[in-house]
Amino acid sequence: MLHSAPHPTPPTLTHRQLSLFRAIMLHGSLSRAAEVTGSSQPTLSRELARLEYLLGFELFDRVRGRLRPTARALALMQEVERSFVGLEQIAARALALRTLSSGHLRLACLPALAHALVPQALVHFQKNFPEASVSVVPLESPWLEQALSEQRFDLGLGETTEPPAGVDLQPLLQVNEVAVLPVGHRLCHKAVLAPSDFADERFVSLAEGDPYRAAIDALFAAAQVPRLTLLDTASAVAVCALVQQGLGVAIVNPLTAAAMAGPTLVVRPLTVAIPFRVSLLLPQVAAEHPLRSALIQTFQACVFA
Repeated sequence: MLHSAPHPTPPTLTHRQLSLFRAIMLHGSLSRAAEVTGSSQPTLSRELARLEYLLGFELFDRVRGRLRPTARALALMQEVERSFVGLEQIAARALALRTLSSGHLRLACLPALAHALVPQALVHFQKNFPEASVSVVPLESPWLEQALSEQRFDLGLGETTEPPAGVDLQPLLQVNEVAVLPVGHRLCHKAVLAPSDFADERFVSLAEGDPYRAAIDALFAAAQVPRLTLLDTASAVAVCALVQQGLGVAIVNPLTAAAMAGPTLVVRPLTVAIPFRVSLLLPQVAAEHPLRSALIQTFQACVFA
């Protein structure tokens, strides 16, 4: 029977002792465990004897020159494995942080930006960080601002000029809205369009309540230019899709217009300015993701390119 020192308190064990014990359990012999741990068989045997002394019980039965784990050794191995799995997870997390590729980076943005700006930026971002994981969640206002106030995302892209509660705001882009026309439309021959050019045209509008819809309606009202506004929709992408089908002309943000431009959609600038703004929304309370600054720099590089 193994004699041990009295233990009024739990024995003081070292990580090396438990690591060697684990190696013996996993590989079934002192010789194989010594090989994988870079130790010698006599050293391993001494360490095992020391561990058994500290524990106060034997871990292995010696049967025909082989080690057979006892019931206590099997129970101890369950606890050791939990600890080692935890250490491996910590090590993997540390490596991910060191390489700036840890976890999902959560980006919330308006649907129009998910279609136009975000994909182009992510092309460049993933060239620099090919292992980075990004979740893109399109949200309409005001749910976008609310989600960022609740710190549910690492970064946001919106059109607001006022920071929501608990969020820092950085202006990213200011450009002007543009006209979109179906190919072959009579206005396609003009390089720049004035409000008067839209007189009596079928006009595809953004939805009621949209701030850009209000700005566009106010512009035509001030110019006293009548339009046939029979169609409206909440998305700039949907507006462009309706225009592509020849259902009317429209005014939308230039990012969506550029993304949708092609054989069936013509884009023209306007003689009047309808500002379109994009802001970066940065939650103040949530811990900053290691890649947030890199993604912000990518957006800034894309809009100024």
